[in-house]
Parts: sequence; C-alpha cells; structure tokens
Amino acid sequence: MTDISQSFGLLRLPDSIAFGEGCISSAPGTVASLGQRVLVICDPFLANTEAFTTLLDALEGYSVTVTVDTHVVPELPVEVVEEAIQRATEVRPDVIVGFGGGSALDLAKLVALGVAHGTPLNRFYGENQVPGPVVPLVAIPTTSGTGSEVTPVAVLADPDRELKVGISSPHLIPRAAIVDPRLMLGAPAPVTASAGADALVHAIEAFTSRTTRPTWDTQLPVFVGENLLSSTLALESIRLIGSSLRRAVRDGADLEARSRMAYASLLAGMAFGTAGTHLSHAIQYPVGALTHTPHGLGTGMLLPYVMQALLEYDGGRLAQVADALGVAAETIEASAQNAVEEVASIMADIGLPSDLASIGVDASDIPRIVELSLTVRRLVTNSVIEPSAENIERIVLAAFRGDRNELKPLPTAYESETKA
Repeated sequence: MTDISQSFGLLRLPDSIAFGEGCISSAPGTVASLGQRVLVICDPFLANTEAFTTLLDALEGYSVTVTVDTHVVPELPVEVVEEAIQRATEVRPDVIVGFGGGSALDLAKLVALGVAHGTPLNRFYGENQVPGPVVPLVAIPTTSGTGSEVTPVAVLADPDRELKVGISSPHLIPRAAIVDPRLMLGAPAPVTASAGADALVHAIEAFTSRTTRPTWDTQLPVFVGENLLSSTLALESIRLIGSSLRRAVRDGADLEARSRMAYASLLAGMAFGTAGTHLSHAIQYPVGALTHTPHGLGTGMLLPYVMQALLEYDGGRLAQVADALGVAAETIEASAQNAVEEVASIMADIGLPSDLASIGVDASDIPRIVELSLTVRRLVTNSVIEPSAENIERIVLAAFRGDRNELKPLPTAYESETKA
C-alpha cells in the first residue's frame, strides 16, 4: 500500500476534456465560446474528409470567421513554423484549433505561442521560458499516440541543432481537448502502430520516471517525475494498450479497440504531462534525426531495452507494469522480466523493428548518439538510471545489436558458484 503521507500528486490539464464517440459535435460551441476569429490548423490529407468539412460547416452556424491553414509537415522545421506564425498574425485569431495528428497539434501550440509572444522561437526553447498565456487552443486529435491535446510541450526541428527541440510550459496546455475515437477509424496500420507504441512509451516512462518531492514554494519544473496522480493514469493506460494495440493495428475499423486506444493515449498524455518521460525519448531524438524515422517507431523500438536496463534499479515498478499487462508472476523479479518480454512482444506484433541497425544506424554513429542523448537533460535526469555516458552507451549498444541480454546484471561470484 502506498504511503500517501510520503508522496505527492500534481496534474496540469485543460479546462475541459471531452472524450467519447460523437463528442466532436461539441467542438463548434467550445470554439465559439473562446472567440470569433478562428484559425484552424489541419493536416492536409484531412482537409477534405467528412469529419473536417462537417466541423467547418458547424462553425459557420456560430457566425464565427474561420481561416484554415493546412501547411502541416512532419517534424515541423522551425522555418515552416515561423511562416505559419506570420500567416496567423495577419488573421489575428482569438482562438486556434488543432485538428490532426501530433504535428498538427504541436503546430497549433507553436502558432498560438508565436502570435502571442512573437518570434524567433528559439527564445522559448527549454522549460518555463514562455512568459505568459498564449492564444486559447482547442485540440482535436485524429491519432492515438502523442497525447499532445493535454500536454505542455511542443516539439520542432531547428537546422542549427542536431536534435529536435522542445518548448515546454504550462501555458502551452490547450484550453480544451476533444477526443472522439471515430476520428481515428481508418488510420493506416503503420501510423496506428507508431502512434500506439509512443502512447505506451509515454505511460511506462511516466510511471517509471524519477520521483522527487517538489519544493512547493518555488517555480516547479514542467515535469516533476512520477507521482500519485500521474501513476494512477499511467497504469490504466498501460492496461488498455496492452489489451488493445494489437487489435487496433490488425483491424483499423475495430471501433472498440480504437476507443480504448484513444482513451489510453489521452490518459498517457495526462500522466506524462506532469511526470515526464525519460531514456527512450532521449535516445530517440538523435536516432530520429539521423535516420528520419517516425518518433513513435523509435521510442517503441527502444522501450524494451530501456526497461531491461531499468530492471536492475526498479524491478518493483516494472512488476506493477507486468500486473497491468496481465503477465505478473510469483516474484517481483520474474514479473518485471515478464513486463519487458510482453512489451517487446507487442512491439514485434505491431510490426516495429527490433534493433537500431535495421533502421539505418551504423556502429560509427553510436558515440554521437550517446553524446547527444546526454544533452537532453530534462529527459535523462528524469530516469532512475544515472545519466552517465557508460549507462546510455550500454542501452544504445544493446539496441544496436538487438540483444537485451547485454543489459541483464552480471551474476556475482557467489551466484555463479551456487548456480554451478
């Protein structure tokens, strides 16, 4: 039983969260309540879908002025973002709507920031650098993965840096999140797999992040580590994904699986929005920049290796992950190992690669991957594993070779003798 007197809890969330089949119909009223000049940022391939055109038609019924921007591209290069901010400044929106996947939602956040506080955006890189409120946001996700509809972070690519960079601030949390599982129907299997894998990474890394009791009378960091409230959400997310992700990838029309994944992604976003993530994300940043592979593919492929390394430090929490996944065993150690094996099995079953070499990483790239991973301090310091070059290199090497056994603790001399 958790000793609540020695624990703490923290969540930062939108003013309202709507979840459920058909809740998209609440969007026009929600948007109109926030302003009359509306900028809608939408993925280009969604602009002619029935769901999106229905939303625009409904907004017209509220007599609001609507401008649509579909210049959304993967990875969000900073020049593309600042061009979008320039276009938005001419519109002078009272409210911004993000409609689409993680890139569309992150672009909406960044445009809301730029319209309110100007450019260049590099003034806001890092944590708690946004000076005040941004243009009110309504986030409507069409994939189950990023959780961006409830989080305080947006990520973009800056050519002056080798890594994607994050802007993290509670001011970036949308005012309203509207999560309708029907919007996820029909997403291609690779997109469903990559997004769903990322949702599982968010939940597990939020649950296994470092626990540090905050100093309440000072400005808190954006990500405070595992806590009572985030853990409750993360475990439920893990349970749902464990029973639904394979189904959602196998059958894109399975509404029940889509609904469970949409809900799980939402819960994972709520959890990591305050707890944060850690090593899978830190290592994926340079890997993604090097290989140009999807974020969720990279984090999902790396997660079993990070979990294997964690087992030596935090088997107890991994055993709870095993329980949520339905693979608990008689001992904590066996349960923890079962959790690693089940996550690896899920990633394989949904078609993710199992090693870094298969996505284009060369052995000569490893030192630079390790070096760059260590520069993402907000992530590497959020793990219970000491953020040393040696520890990160062990994980990267094992992931390159596709061998998690390299991360299992070496037996002591006594253990070796007794087993012999």
